[in-house]
This record gives sequence, structure tokens and C-alpha cells, in this order.
Amino acid sequence: MPVRLITVCGGNHNGLGSAVGNTLTEVVIETVKLRKRFDQIVAVDEISFSVQRGVTTALLGGNGAGKTTTIAMLLGLLLPTSGHIRIFGEDMLQHRYRLLHRMNFSSPYVDLPQRLTVRQNLTVYGHLYRLRDTGKRIARLAQELGLSELLERRYGKLSAGQKTRVSLAKSLLNEPELLLLDEPTASLDPDTADAIRSYLKQYQQRTGATMLLASHNMTEVERMCAEVIMLRQGKVVDVGAPAELITRYGRNTMEEVFIDIARHKKSEIAA
Repeated sequence: MPVRLITVCGGNHNGLGSAVGNTLTEVVIETVKLRKRFDQIVAVDEISFSVQRGVTTALLGGNGAGKTTTIAMLLGLLLPTSGHIRIFGEDMLQHRYRLLHRMNFSSPYVDLPQRLTVRQNLTVYGHLYRLRDTGKRIARLAQELGLSELLERRYGKLSAGQKTRVSLAKSLLNEPELLLLDEPTASLDPDTADAIRSYLKQYQQRTGATMLLASHNMTEVERMCAEVIMLRQGKVVDVGAPAELITRYGRNTMEEVFIDIARHKKSEIAA
């Protein structure tokens, strides 16, 4: 059954990044020659990129391109072999605990405790985030994300799509300024996926949040992202707005561009 999400009201809805006014050009994420090596395997090979405040940027690449490793380093879960990460202008390695309360992460591939109910799981995270109004935040997000009827159900009994929405609710509990999203609409039916994308855009317009999106859904990327960072074999191979990349590669969709880059084809400009 399709889930009807509640539209978030309030805030400025004049467009991407409008809630932050002139701070749109502020850099929220900056990596400089970021490298991660696992024994003889170089997963991330001296990548440098930046993400602007209030913008949704896609981090794309095929399996083994380095997306997951990069996100893990941005979260401070993995230490870089070399290079630098700055979040909100501060060194992530030196100030991780000061920065984490301003960030969050959503992934359908990271499970929560199976025996706890949805409410219990979200309550645990609310306490970890030191929220003052955990119960109210859970109730509001449950209503907005169509989870109210699932709050007393054990997490392990949920479907894959329901777990995706719970993961998103968890990531929004602390109203993060920086949201890292790994396949935020995985396992969702088209109607619910469309509603989730609209919800995230409304959240961004209301709060001025910055989002870094990893997805294999190129239609989602075209709809949500102002810029795309393309990875292949641990390196940044191209950067640009979706429309720019489509033109550059002489294609009609981002899916076709993705395939070209994955197959080592060069853009028409580079050729």
C-alpha cells in the first residue's frame, strides 16, 4: 500500500538553498588529496572536492569506486591514510565529536537492533544525540514519514522499504545541517520514493541543510542534485551539474552518462 507522507510546512520555500541567504557559497565539506589504502588496495586515491552549503551534491560511481569508503571517512568512521577533511571549516579528525552533532547519516544497509521496536530504536538515538524533546521529535517524524503505525513493531519484523524510512527518520532526529544519504529511496515503491524525495527537498528548503547523496537511481540524481561528483577506481573523474554532464557526454540522461564513465568512455569535450 502506498504511504502518504505529510508535507512539511513553514520556512522559506523559494528554492534550493534559499533558507541560508548569502551563505550559499560557504563550503561545508572539503577534501584535499584524500587517500585510503587497505593493505595493497587503494580504495580512495587522492580525491579533492568541495560541497557548498544548502546544495544537494551526488557522489556517484560503480561498485568499488570508493563512495562508501569516502562517506565513512567523512563521518570519521575510517581514518584516511593521507589527506585532509574539513567539515564546516574545521578539521574532521581533530574536531570529530564537536562536528558530529551537526551531521547525520542514513543508509538502508546499516541495520538497527532487530529486537527493539521502532520507537525504542529512535529513542536510543535521541538520547545519544542528547535531544531534549525526543518523544515529540519521534512523533512528528513518524507522522511525516508514515511510520506512526509501525512505532511499536520490532525493527526485525519490518520490510526493506519500511527499514529505509526508519533509517531516514533516525538521521533527521537531530535536524542535521549536513545529511549524508546512501540510497535514501532503496526498496521503496515509486509513489513513496517520490514522496520521500519531495520531503527531503522541503526539509532542505526549510533548514538550509546540505546533502551528499550516493545513489544508483539516476532519475533521482537529476531531480535532487545541483552537482555531481563522479568516481571511478577511487579517483574523481568528472564534476558538474547533471545537465552539464549530459551535454558534455552527448547523452540524453544521467544513466547514460553513468554507464559511459563506468566503461571508461571520455566526454565529447575531452575527446
